[in-house]
Amino acid sequence: MLRSIRLLRRGSSMEATSSPPRPLLTSMVKNGILILVFYGFSITLTFCNKKYITMYPYPLSMTICHLLVKFCLAWLLRSLLQWWRQTPRPELPWRPYIKRVALTGVAGSLDIGLSNWSFEFISISLYTMTKSSAVVFILLFAIVFRIEERRWSLIAVVLLISTGLLLFTYKSTQFHTGGFLLVLLASFVSGARWTAAQVATQRAELGLANPVDMIYHVQPWMILALLPLAVVFEGVEVGTTANAFRADSAEAALRTLGALTGGALLAFGLEFSEYLLIHHTSSLTLSVSGIFKEICTIYLASQIHSDPITVVNWIGMFTCLSGIGLHCVLKFGRQARLEIRSARTITSLAKVVGYLAILLIIANLLLGII
Repeated sequence: MLRSIRLLRRGSSMEATSSPPRPLLTSMVKNGILILVFYGFSITLTFCNKKYITMYPYPLSMTICHLLVKFCLAWLLRSLLQWWRQTPRPELPWRPYIKRVALTGVAGSLDIGLSNWSFEFISISLYTMTKSSAVVFILLFAIVFRIEERRWSLIAVVLLISTGLLLFTYKSTQFHTGGFLLVLLASFVSGARWTAAQVATQRAELGLANPVDMIYHVQPWMILALLPLAVVFEGVEVGTTANAFRADSAEAALRTLGALTGGALLAFGLEFSEYLLIHHTSSLTLSVSGIFKEICTIYLASQIHSDPITVVNWIGMFTCLSGIGLHCVLKFGRQARLEIRSARTITSLAKVVGYLAILLIIANLLLGII
């Protein structure tokens, strides 16, 4: 009898230790919902910014307004959460605030500001494809921050993405060197931004797992970094234009204010979904999950704005996305090898199979469009 009880206890303890910490289906559904929300905010904001900048050609000042609204909204939500839960929200001391959050804020302001600035010169299609190169810089910064290991496979990934980017911009009828360089620089700082954000949101001692707290702490750095550029490049024009302080009528001023506020709300939703996705996954997952979003954005741009895209450009995009896909397959393969040792192979294999299915769908989409 005692032996049977011991066997039952041993069996139950083995089941408890071998069961995964989170059910696979729950994790997939939750991450899938986060990615869909991220898609919605990102695509909508891209088209809204492109349209609004043609009417209000002051992208840096527009970004400053967005940052101010996001900070006020984050402060309001933090106050409501503190009142509702009767617990104080995290407030970082100056030392960790500078050390852990400053890089995310400064890089984030340059990422958003330069991206919006580029809309003055290039099409949405060229912007979207160039911005996809951010995954290269995220990989590089992940190596610098020791989140990723240095491997030869990373060189293959970088070469594929770089080659695809060159092919996509080859003989583009709407290619603009200045706009292209602005997006490329935005992609570079984006790598630093999201790698540092992953480190900050996943450090339990900082208490920034909630996206509202992260947005609240990051916005001041973003405003301080972008404000000098906005003053130098747009200060005089913004102060004298009829689209801002010298509006001809109250209706025009309210129209401008409404457009800025609407864009700021979209930007808040996008940043909220980005930080939430990074906290539950990683900066690379955020970048890679944008594959289908980028295809949707480029397709919508070709339909709505009639952005011309040649066969060579589509080949370049497919090459670039293949590089991103190769990195995902390699990443999931490494996870599978590690999880075999801890009896959790099913999760990784499901991820690999699911991602291969996504790649097949993307290939069919591209072949159908071409």
